[in-house]
Amino acid sequence: MAAYAHWTAIALYLATTAVAATALAHKRQPDNRLLLALLAAALTAHAISLVHTLFSPLGYRFDLLAMLSLVTWVVNLLLLMLAAKRPLTLLILIFAPIGAITEFAASHTWGTVTPHGQLSKGIAVHALLSIPAYSLLTLATLQAIYLYYMNQQLHKHRPVGAARLLPPLQSMESLLFGLITLGQLLLTASLVTGFVFVGNLFEQGPMHKTLLSIIAWVLYSILLWGHWQWGWRGNTAVRWTLCAFATLMLAYFGSKLVTEVILQRG
Repeated sequence: MAAYAHWTAIALYLATTAVAATALAHKRQPDNRLLLALLAAALTAHAISLVHTLFSPLGYRFDLLAMLSLVTWVVNLLLLMLAAKRPLTLLILIFAPIGAITEFAASHTWGTVTPHGQLSKGIAVHALLSIPAYSLLTLATLQAIYLYYMNQQLHKHRPVGAARLLPPLQSMESLLFGLITLGQLLLTASLVTGFVFVGNLFEQGPMHKTLLSIIAWVLYSILLWGHWQWGWRGNTAVRWTLCAFATLMLAYFGSKLVTEVILQRG
């Protein structure tokens, strides 16, 4: 079953790529129903394969290739949802083959396996939610920086040639908020599972990480609320995205600085 799903996912991702590439080569929009149906089928097969990849009989896989496969699955899922209302053919053309590559790579390497006895299922789920959440929010930050750059170029009447190959800025901005929304949902689930399954979140070491993660969650929530209620976009959205992401990164890198350097010296 796993091998069948694995090769089916790769074949469907490549078929999706071929449909998108053919349409762009002829400078026309593809048959959107066919394109999205192929992508949806690829994601379904990829999801089945991922379950067997991440939860092996020997334990849980958290290695780089397995996580890349999970992240590309989440990004392609987001593109599928957004492409129902706006043309995102070029982005699908970029990420569909990446989905095929990461699925192949993850399924054909052993990776690092954490035995079942060393990690509870609850903590494993917490980790598997955290990693794609951070990855999506990282992609959202890069997207925000790109949008800021493009807006600056447009205000200076200096359009960038590469931008002609990308969807309109409005669609790219929708992608930004889609990434943040999905990343925020995964971050919420990560925090909830952390509170439920991780017993030492507010001890001296993990406390800094926990508090900063909550602050980042609040900042992302304010940004999404401001976007939906007051139409925040452009540079306002960029500033909030960067502030929230910086706080989230402090939660994971800054907490080590506090616990391993500052508190040790104190």
